[in-house]
Amino acid sequence: MFGISAEEATFSRRGFRSHDDSLRLRLEQVGQTFLEGYHAALEAEGDAALGRRLDSVEAEVRGFAYEGAGMALALLDFVKPWGRKRFRPFLAGPGSAHQYMMHVGAGWALARLRRDPSKALTEFDPLLRWLAIDGYGFHEGYFRWPASVVLHKLPRRLSGYARRAFDQGLGRSLWFVEGADVERLPTTVATFAEERQPDLWSGVGLACAYAGGPDADGIDALRVGAGRFSTHLAQGVVFAAAARQQAGNMAEHTRMACRVVCDLTAEAAAALASSAAQQLPLDRDVPAYEVWRRRIANEFTRSGVGAGRRRTLSGVAQPRAGALSVL
Repeated sequence: MFGISAEEATFSRRGFRSHDDSLRLRLEQVGQTFLEGYHAALEAEGDAALGRRLDSVEAEVRGFAYEGAGMALALLDFVKPWGRKRFRPFLAGPGSAHQYMMHVGAGWALARLRRDPSKALTEFDPLLRWLAIDGYGFHEGYFRWPASVVLHKLPRRLSGYARRAFDQGLGRSLWFVEGADVERLPTTVATFAEERQPDLWSGVGLACAYAGGPDADGIDALRVGAGRFSTHLAQGVVFAAAARQQAGNMAEHTRMACRVVCDLTAEAAAALASSAAQQLPLDRDVPAYEVWRRRIANEFTRSGVGAGRRRTLSGVAQPRAGALSVL
């Protein structure tokens, strides 16, 4: 009943643009791996078996399989509220190294079921819950791009900071909608209202570093195209490095994006994410998640890395021993 055809992840089915067959195949592989993890979670009889199946996926794309599993487990929890919970126990067990991707996947379930995101947020980690709204935004861009990307529509149920988290996910979806075309992406982002563009660029940064595709020259062209939003692009790249480091599946294209966009090694970028997450305030008018993002972006603002001159950041605190890992 909940099955999704592999054809749904093809550019021809989605109507996405493609200027390079190798990039198209790469991004289609991402979608197909997501669906592999999604169906594995629907079929597996227990967390241990599901974990073994997901861990058999090639390391570089394994995170997408866990993202798909996050969608399936959250979906089962939503449609069977009286049964055994699946998402949280798996997240605390085999999925613990993939917290970021699991929460993003849960957002797909919110979008599919058209659930009220504000009510569902209480089901997730107090800090990472905004990633579920990010996943909601990605889903809407990926499956409903004419409305979300062309017409710039926002779901009516979203308000406040949820709209910004939605745009971060929508920005990630642009990487797929535009076929990772680094020349066209800045033009697409520029069609949105100016206040939405920083969050969209953050999502583009995360997608370019986590999913990959273009070579170093292409990523540098993207950095230049981001212009004054390059610090937001860098913040997204840092999140990608942190997610991959925690999962133990660091990829060469992630290292390259950190080097080109942030002038950092992937390890230093991940350390920046960890240090910026220390001693976050409680959610108030500005959620702790947004404070975390601002701290990262501000490091690049102070250093001048991004648009124009690029140099190695100094004074980035390394995470102390035993510090909480939030990604």
